[in-house]
Amino acid sequence: MDFQAIFTPLYEIVTSFHLMGLIMLAIPIGMFFGAVPGLGGKLGIVLLIPFVFGMDPLAGAVFLLAMHAVVHTGGSIPSILFGVPGTGPDAATIVDGFPMAQRGEAGRALGASLGASGVGGVIGALFLAAMLPVLRPVVLAFSPAEFFLLALFGITFIAMLSGRSLIKGVAVGFLGLLLSLVGLDPHTGAERYTFDQLFLWDGVSVVAAVLGLFAIPEMMSLGVKGGAIADVEGRPARYDIKQVLDGIFDVFRHPWLTLRTSVLGAAIGAIPGLGGDAASWLCYGHAVQTSKNPENFGKGDVRGVIAPETANNSKEGGALLPTLFFGVPGSSGMAILIGAFVMLGIQPGPAMALTGMHLVWSLIWALALANFLSVFVFLVMAPAFSLLVFVRGALLIPFVLVLAFLGAYLSEAAWENIVLLVGIGVLGFFLKKHGWPRPPFVIGLVLGAIAEDSIHKALAIWGPTFFLRPLSLVLIALIVGTVALYIHRQHFKPGRREVPNDL
Repeated sequence: MDFQAIFTPLYEIVTSFHLMGLIMLAIPIGMFFGAVPGLGGKLGIVLLIPFVFGMDPLAGAVFLLAMHAVVHTGGSIPSILFGVPGTGPDAATIVDGFPMAQRGEAGRALGASLGASGVGGVIGALFLAAMLPVLRPVVLAFSPAEFFLLALFGITFIAMLSGRSLIKGVAVGFLGLLLSLVGLDPHTGAERYTFDQLFLWDGVSVVAAVLGLFAIPEMMSLGVKGGAIADVEGRPARYDIKQVLDGIFDVFRHPWLTLRTSVLGAAIGAIPGLGGDAASWLCYGHAVQTSKNPENFGKGDVRGVIAPETANNSKEGGALLPTLFFGVPGSSGMAILIGAFVMLGIQPGPAMALTGMHLVWSLIWALALANFLSVFVFLVMAPAFSLLVFVRGALLIPFVLVLAFLGAYLSEAAWENIVLLVGIGVLGFFLKKHGWPRPPFVIGLVLGAIAEDSIHKALAIWGPTFFLRPLSLVLIALIVGTVALYIHRQHFKPGRREVPNDL
């Protein structure tokens, strides 16, 4: 291994005032695009492309990648404080992050999110570096057959998140699956349940659905209850920086969970077509599945914040693999980043492995540095942000609802999504009121489309024999093992599952 080729780009970045200045400028910009629901990293790249036009290729690429890398770090802020996901993948953080804020632990939740994002981002970059020698066979090993089974594996986590009633969880999950069928049939191109509405041709907006399912019901409940988001009767509505630091230390109190979900998130990110939503929900489900006390999840368990937040940031390192070396975007954000790279004069593809390794290592180090430095930037802002949950609800509700409606509109620039937001918001309110779990709905909606598209392709290529492929058999074993583990816990230890159904 040529250590000089690996560490020379790091030295050049650290000793360059220009490059370090661009990274430090990109971090707060990326956090802003993540913290405002509906904006996200894709819009951030699009809006910033004119500013990097004509810039040195390395400097422009470092700036855009650093900005995109920390978007989900900022996205955890509204997810934890208001139950409003800043970006789609941040929805999984709400399940435990928002209950922590409600009981006065917003600082700890933000700290855990911050630490997990920083560690996950660095591990994602290291994963990218470690995978370079074995890149081609790993990326090419995944086909539509494995995509389908991996999506099916994620759908089995519905059982883990169903609370006391598996029937309710499965019913809500299948409702999400049915909603994922809205749009054009990927096999025939025929319209399905679009009611001649053009905005539904691409399916139901995940951002609008998640905002409606979580943000609207929480604000309606807060309006009925009155007071502030945080329910801390008898305790002063203040804390110091120690609570944020305690949350950061939580990440290191669960080192194996942090490491596992970081690597899993990076691996999922390296597979084109799965996306960030799948990474965060799969890692959240993995945390519940492997926990000795899964009954704590959904009530404000810090592990439920750590798992999706490590995945959200580590997946960017994985997604950079196929983006740089095959020209195949590992995520929708990377698809836009490819266009920006080409504009800067960087041509992604196999030739990068021969002539562009200096640039590749520079981007890997920029990714790691951006996530590491974002910890300190966020650490300065977290105490002020976490005090927002103690503000009276009457003042917060209009602000949060404006963010939700703005996010639903901006996600696809379609005013019809606002109608969709209200409709799903009413559904979410009744689910919450009557104790039905909401996370299975999102899992069904996100993974249903991936599963359907993949099984069409797999059957067209191999027919039913795709189930007998070696990697398919491994995934089938994982699915069977997950279901068996759930049945074992339910049958032999019935008193352990007490996850509340009003997630």
